[in-house]
Amino acid sequence: MARLPDLNHILYKVVAVAVTIVCILQPMPLRASESDDAATDTTESKTYWIRQLIDNGFHINDPSVKYPRFPRFALKVYNWGDRTFNSYDSTYVVSTGKNWKAQLKNEDWMRTYMMQLGDKSTVHITSKLYYDLGAYVSFMAVTLGYSFNLNNFMGDNTNRHRFDLNFTCSRFAFNFWTLKVNGGTIIRKFGDYKDGDHLNYPFNDLDVADSHLELYYFFNNRQYSQAAAYCFSKYQLKSAGSWIIGISYDRHNLRLDFSSLPQAMLDALPSLQREYHMRHTDYCVLGGYAHNWVLKPREWLINLTTLPFIGYKHSSTTDHPDRDIRNMMSLNITGMGSVVYNHRALYAALQARINGFFNMSSDYTFFTSNQMITLVAGFRF
Repeated sequence: MARLPDLNHILYKVVAVAVTIVCILQPMPLRASESDDAATDTTESKTYWIRQLIDNGFHINDPSVKYPRFPRFALKVYNWGDRTFNSYDSTYVVSTGKNWKAQLKNEDWMRTYMMQLGDKSTVHITSKLYYDLGAYVSFMAVTLGYSFNLNNFMGDNTNRHRFDLNFTCSRFAFNFWTLKVNGGTIIRKFGDYKDGDHLNYPFNDLDVADSHLELYYFFNNRQYSQAAAYCFSKYQLKSAGSWIIGISYDRHNLRLDFSSLPQAMLDALPSLQREYHMRHTDYCVLGGYAHNWVLKPREWLINLTTLPFIGYKHSSTTDHPDRDIRNMMSLNITGMGSVVYNHRALYAALQARINGFFNMSSDYTFFTSNQMITLVAGFRF
């Protein structure tokens, strides 16, 4: 499964990369007045600066690099953005000093669905545990790699698709993901069926299509670094935390069809409808707190981030055609944790993340969540 992993402070760096590519493919001739500052107008001289970057290990601010006009402009854009959006108090946060990273990432994740009906009976459904393994190489803001669906290699051909796009700088962070899952779930509890005991009943009549976007700002952006805990592009030197405020947008489309279940199970929940089709759109304000703890020696870093959401939910369902459109309060939550070990150029991390979404109506309360555990190992060069 291909996916786009973390892109640190991409907003300004992507401009620099784009104009540099344009310059390589279509180099612009220099005016005579600029001949003292640039190479002569030959094919070799127009691309000589690329050879210089390769030779010096891509130290882009090396004054000996003879940039043509467009790459020089791109470098100025990048440096402006770096100063504006990614500056820190150096007594708390410093750069790693490396432009390249190579890493392996293992992600184990699952979905949980819980429904409580009006008579207080409950249905609990979980997905199978999904396994993804990826290898990535990063240069500054750009990361290339591939993530494999290990379930397929183990003979479990789960039908799922996931896409992630993330970036983090000193001032703010942006996260976006989409998820589609068809079947591959297990009923764990179904009312009083089998006296309410834990079940392991395969259930494939569940389809999910979700999208989630969140953008949030760090108030203490001079001393606290989210990138040190999740992107490995900074070192947190002293413990620090920050209050957070932001916005989010969510779109959920969920279909549950219980009609194929044995009659004995359906009899255990007489108030349960045979089919549910829920469509929700949430617009929320989020606020929370994040903290980095630096353990002596400074090789260990622990992060905890909590972001509750509150806002407006626009919901439409097919289970009550006479009152199909509903406007309700939205209550959601995001929680993250990370433990990072740094040793010279090497790093390793254990990360956890949960996204929880509540849907409450007069007939039922529905809660769905994504849980993910990530193991990362890599080195900077």
